[in-house]
Amino acid sequence: MKRLFLVALFIQLTCMGFAQTLSHIALSNGITLTSFSFITDQQAIIRISPDGKMMEWGTELEPGRLGYYQGKLQPYMGRVEYYGQEADEAFRGKVKSIGTCTITYYTSSQPESQKGKVRTIGTVLLDYYMTYDNESFAGKLKSAGNVAITYYASFDNESFKGKLKAVGNTLLTYYSIFDDKFNKGKIKSIGSYNYAWYNDFDRKELQGAMKTGNTLQKINGVTYNIWQ
Repeated sequence: MKRLFLVALFIQLTCMGFAQTLSHIALSNGITLTSFSFITDQQAIIRISPDGKMMEWGTELEPGRLGYYQGKLQPYMGRVEYYGQEADEAFRGKVKSIGTCTITYYTSSQPESQKGKVRTIGTVLLDYYMTYDNESFAGKLKSAGNVAITYYASFDNESFKGKLKAVGNTLLTYYSIFDDKFNKGKIKSIGSYNYAWYNDFDRKELQGAMKTGNTLQKINGVTYNIWQ
């Protein structure tokens, strides 16, 4: 009996841990950070904006291919609950749970850079940069559980200031203002994985399109969705 209890506890903790992993990051056209996504133990995908607002939730159109058709999700068919009128004004009416995953928000008494933003998704705690931080990333997601998230500052190159710089130990680089006009600001590398784009010397219909690299690339446990 004790052994069965320990097995059940292990399975439960494994599921809880699974929900704590930042799973996907979307970059529109390889330029603009659009969302961070988390997957619950019931395979629901919860997507938030870079500044911590709940965007949408659902399930994958095709398992393992989040981001296909520019990130469109199928409706989640499980139970969804919302905070009622008795809740704090900062999250009144917002989604409270998706399946077995509970979602909490920072209250109206919190600083402006946190107020009303998603605080927890299941057991993962989200934190944000404050208003006194650099203007290029003040208010943006700072960490998801034990994963630190950084951005390029206002004093960095004009083409990538404010853009996502690192997720944990994965560094992101971008083409600068000194590169081809069709490439500047676009993703150049994520970790050791490189991207190349057609430039001014290529056929007109190709200019600015991705030349080498996958639109979906899993790096250090996170899938980056570079949709065009």
